[in-house]
Amino acid sequence: MATLKRVAPIFPVRDLTASLAHYQRLGFDTREYDGGRYGYATRDGIEIHLGTVLEGRPWTGHSAYLWVDDADALAQAWRAAGAEVHLPEDTEWNQHEGAHVDPDGNVLRFGSPVKRSDAGEP
Repeated sequence: MATLKRVAPIFPVRDLTASLAHYQRLGFDTREYDGGRYGYATRDGIEIHLGTVLEGRPWTGHSAYLWVDDADALAQAWRAAGAEVHLPEDTEWNQHEGAHVDPDGNVLRFGSPVKRSDAGEP
């Protein structure tokens, strides 16, 4: 059986240049595909593809989940860059999760394990 190597979500975007600039503000390295209408945002081994949706085509946003080492730190960094971020909250499944919706309606949810107190209590 073949080994899966990696996965990259493909987010639909209306304006590739604006989307690449948005992801660059979030700390991603970005580049446009030489053929145009397609681009890439990469950071820490994570890759998101950005594909321009043609006029008149159906439109729906997509989503991806990012496992991070510190959800609060990422939320603060993205807020400092001017992004609207839903601040992380503890979940019943022991993740501390937040979210960001990009200008095209694509959702980046992110989370880190809930931090435990020194006393061993949640």
